[in-house]
Amino acid sequence: MDIATLVGFLLAYIIIGAAIALGGPFNIFVNAPSMLVVIGGTFAVTLMRITLANFLGSFKIALKGFFYKLDTPQNLIDESVELANIARKEGILALEGRDISNGFLERGISLCIDGHAPDVVKNLLAKDINMSIERHTLGADMFKAMATYAPAMGMIGTLIGLVQMLSNMSDPAAIGPAMAVALLTTLYGAIIANAFASPLAEKLILISGYEKLNKDLILESIGGIQEGTNPRVLKQLLNAYLPESKRQEDE
Repeated sequence: MDIATLVGFLLAYIIIGAAIALGGPFNIFVNAPSMLVVIGGTFAVTLMRITLANFLGSFKIALKGFFYKLDTPQNLIDESVELANIARKEGILALEGRDISNGFLERGISLCIDGHAPDVVKNLLAKDINMSIERHTLGADMFKAMATYAPAMGMIGTLIGLVQMLSNMSDPAAIGPAMAVALLTTLYGAIIANAFASPLAEKLILISGYEKLNKDLILESIGGIQEGTNPRVLKQLLNAYLPESKRQEDE
């Protein structure tokens, strides 16, 4: 689980809730028609731009923003060098049945054990990387779209409320509360866009970048292991994926 995402999400809504509670009754900020327009409308117009399967799948991808765990490049390098040592001394078949912590690395080693040519292994793993990036990009784009549509639906709800208010000006005492309800849709849209959809989209892009870095590292590791590269040389090559300061400590 990513603590930063969860803490940021909860803290944002706690701050918003506290500001509402300190300013007056909380129930005046709850309006079902306004929620229907903003939440329902945002989902509806977002669904128009993608397929239903991709729409539902994007919420599954969104869970990565809260519940993802990535291996550190350093751990991947250490494990890859260990596997390279074994393969160099005992042959690639010695890696069969070995416990490998990373699923992508395990798949690459399995392809090598099965006797596929280096080009075939590289193409298969590269395809996996590209498809993973495509899925993450699709999920991030959907939440970016929600961040765009939510304020727009909020404005539509506000205009609906204003029209309804202006059509009934006979009771001046009702104008203030009616205006407040009309403005709630704008508030809901701003909250959805800026305290949910937009940050989540940015987080998914960040996670996708981390995953691509790790998979590129693994792709190079697999190539080195299959070609019988000296483990010391392989480690030096893979250290390029580490920050400069970390590289200096390991070399």
